[in-house]
Amino acid sequence: MDRKSQVMFITERFKGANPGVEKFGRIFLIAALFAIASVVFTACGGGTSSNSGAPGGMDPNETAATVNGKAIKYEEVERVFKMQAQGQDARMSPLELANSRLQVLSGLIEQEVLFQKAEKEGVVPTDEEVTAELNKQKTQSGKSAEQLEKEMKDAGMDDATVRLQLKKTLAIQKLLDKITGKIEPPKDTEIEKFYEGNKEAFVKKKGVKLAAIVIDPANNGEGDVTTDQASAMARGDEIVKQLQAGADFASVAREKSEDQSRFQGGDLGYASEDDLRQTFPGDVVEALMNPKTEIGKLFITRAQGKFFILKLQERSDRDEALTLESPGVRQQVTDALISAKKQLLQTAYQTIAMNEAKVDNMLARKIVGNPNELSGARPAGVATPANANTNANANANAEAAPANANANAGKANAAPPANAAKPAANAAKPAANAAKK
Repeated sequence: MDRKSQVMFITERFKGANPGVEKFGRIFLIAALFAIASVVFTACGGGTSSNSGAPGGMDPNETAATVNGKAIKYEEVERVFKMQAQGQDARMSPLELANSRLQVLSGLIEQEVLFQKAEKEGVVPTDEEVTAELNKQKTQSGKSAEQLEKEMKDAGMDDATVRLQLKKTLAIQKLLDKITGKIEPPKDTEIEKFYEGNKEAFVKKKGVKLAAIVIDPANNGEGDVTTDQASAMARGDEIVKQLQAGADFASVAREKSEDQSRFQGGDLGYASEDDLRQTFPGDVVEALMNPKTEIGKLFITRAQGKFFILKLQERSDRDEALTLESPGVRQQVTDALISAKKQLLQTAYQTIAMNEAKVDNMLARKIVGNPNELSGARPAGVATPANANTNANANANAEAAPANANANAGKANAAPPANAAKPAANAAKPAANAAKK
């Protein structure tokens, strides 16, 4: 990893104590059940195909692996796999299907290993804690009880399954919090040395800070009131009138935006001019960057197939080198260094836990025992999927288990620096964001 990637990795990836576990909990629970996170649940709904049943036509109640004697059934592997495949499994070859399922199972094994560790450490959440977190997730979803029940049913899950998965997620979160709780804050000398060795990363690029209300004309299922261009435009006009009448932008965003940013009142954070040009039309970017444009002005534009009502919150007309005394920078470096150490400790702990566990992966043994039974040919008449196998393989570990999500920082197959740096086009953005908070 070169220095720039390393800095981007540290400053972007490690915001918060345990980002991997938090990401897992939200992806598995919310994406699968509430369709909030990066995976759209409705995309993986619908019927199954003959090409996507249990591996090799096996009984879903058959054991795929055991962890210290505890069985992981094929049914569980298949449920997670189907959510990741997002309907693309019918287009995958038997070879691709087996590969994806094997990676899903690896993630579930690692999850079970850490959950058993959590049980031994006495950090498994109570039923009351699980209920409180489940209710919180349901409220954040913004969906009705009927919608959530239907999505659970479509995913092949019931209330007991959901509660068990959430219980495991919270238990592993508590376990890793306990393990990493011994890490002390970095000394001033360490903070200063990090800054001095990475000054190029602490440059606030010319750009703007935006908030947005996003309207999606796509039909996202039951309860969606903007299912086509006409309804989306009507909704947009209604919202603009509401804002022009003096309504609070953040409040309206929380209520009506169809984007993850609604949980932050529509806040999109700070973006460089280069970042803006990759997302929004050129004339909108020019207007946003124009020094004569008043802060607080609203812009209505279309990007990525959606309608955006943008609010200009702040603008920087030139690149600015930040110092440790710039607002938020010292704290950001402190948080980043602590989180980097926690990530390393989590990875080391998981490595030891996996080495100590007695794991029997039956699916892997079946593949080894029958290497010539898996065809690489996709079903006849099916076009090659652009991202089907890539997405399933790349996300299998990160989305199947919190253990994998945390541990992959040190693995080549996940390329975490690139993923971590994706929200920013330059290494300076994290520092700029912290400086402007």
